[in-house]
Amino acid sequence: VQLQASGGGLAQAGGSLRLSCAASGGTGSIYGMGWFRQAPGKEREFVATISRSGGSIYYADPVKGRFTISRDNSKNTVYLQMNSLKPEDTAVYYCAASRYHSTSSQPYEYNYWGQGTLVTVSS
Repeated sequence: VQLQASGGGLAQAGGSLRLSCAASGGTGSIYGMGWFRQAPGKEREFVATISRSGGSIYYADPVKGRFTISRDNSKNTVYLQMNSLKPEDTAVYYCAASRYHSTSSQPYEYNYWGQGTLVTVSS
């Protein structure tokens, strides 16, 4: 399975961006998908996760009410709509896919990772 993330870029505080993550190759084995981020000098942290059906969704506290995760299984794509962006949202964002877990906030429970897309939010 290969994951290709896109949609990062520069946004002003209060603005919006939408990230996409397209999966290819063996996508039938994917259950949960998630987004993580890593800011300079910090550890990778959980952002959001979604089950295969989309019926279970969880967010990290810092992004609740601002970010929305969704997926389109017909396109093998997961999205992260980011609104009301803050400078502290600046990070490289990674999408991930799990073969065994419906949803997860733990990086070690994901089997496949995208290459990351940089989001920079200016104040």
